[in-house]
Amino acid sequence: MSNQIKKIGVLTSGGDSPGMNAAIRSVVRTCAYHNIECIGIYRGYQGMIEGDFKEMGPRSVNNIVNKGGTILKSARSKEFMTPEGRKKAHENLVKAGVDALVVIGGDGSFTGAEVFNAEFGFPVMGIPGTIDNDIYGTSHTLGYDTALNTVVEAIDKIRDTASSHNRLFFVEVMGRDAGHIALNAGIGAGAEEILIPEEDLGLDRLLDSLKKSKASGKSSSIVVIAEGDKIGKNVFELKDYVEENLPEYDVRVSVLGHMQRGGAPSCYDRVLASRLGVKAVESLLEGKSNFMVGILNDTVALTPLEQAIKGHTEIDRELLRVSDIMST
Repeated sequence: MSNQIKKIGVLTSGGDSPGMNAAIRSVVRTCAYHNIECIGIYRGYQGMIEGDFKEMGPRSVNNIVNKGGTILKSARSKEFMTPEGRKKAHENLVKAGVDALVVIGGDGSFTGAEVFNAEFGFPVMGIPGTIDNDIYGTSHTLGYDTALNTVVEAIDKIRDTASSHNRLFFVEVMGRDAGHIALNAGIGAGAEEILIPEEDLGLDRLLDSLKKSKASGKSSSIVVIAEGDKIGKNVFELKDYVEENLPEYDVRVSVLGHMQRGGAPSCYDRVLASRLGVKAVESLLEGKSNFMVGILNDTVALTPLEQAIKGHTEIDRELLRVSDIMST
């Protein structure tokens, strides 16, 4: 292990996701295990610019493994996008004796870390935290599994009321550019149709599918829609369109919104966060930098930050086929 690193800073940036606290805890305790100091940086890059730091020891992360959100808070920082802002942030880190940085966040946060590394040669390591699961180099991002469970639970409850009233429900889930939540939760909750940005289903096919469902004796239906779906209509316009064309349906809309980003992390997310935190700190101590730690085939793996940012996650074609078969 490298002896040059004596103090590591940890921050959470961008959108929060369940499992971030478990990752902070893992970073802090891995530092303690290797007898190096750890500094918590509040409010992401903005806090780095303002010097909002706090020493963290193993006891300062008691009882957070089960909490959603992030105790270090998160903020988007316009100032960090400027060279002056980054220079100020670097000066604060140097003044505080911080030798390396663990950044927990999504591709925007990683882009910031990569630029910071390029400008100052400052060692950085990324941990992917976003419920969208849209980061290349990991099969799961922190918070994704929890969000899926939250969505499935919500859809199960909606199904109870849908079948009581013979209604059609459009359930909008998060996923502006990626349909991972919609596809997996849709299959898990038995949705009749799933609309995702990666596939252009088209309005006609949706109507055909709903007609078929009706003809085959389904009295209620649930359609899961990712917020970035290609049909291009928002969920309320879609409701009006279906009601105009299929007046026999009583359509309701549920937008699950930010409830998907909250809640206690699932066991999977807690274990994943713990594994990624250990790997992030130990990789820095081994002299590695500019990587993201992720999980591939259930093995913790390093992906260059640049690849993690630029690479595209693919939707699982086999799952699309399964979803088609299941909606028969």
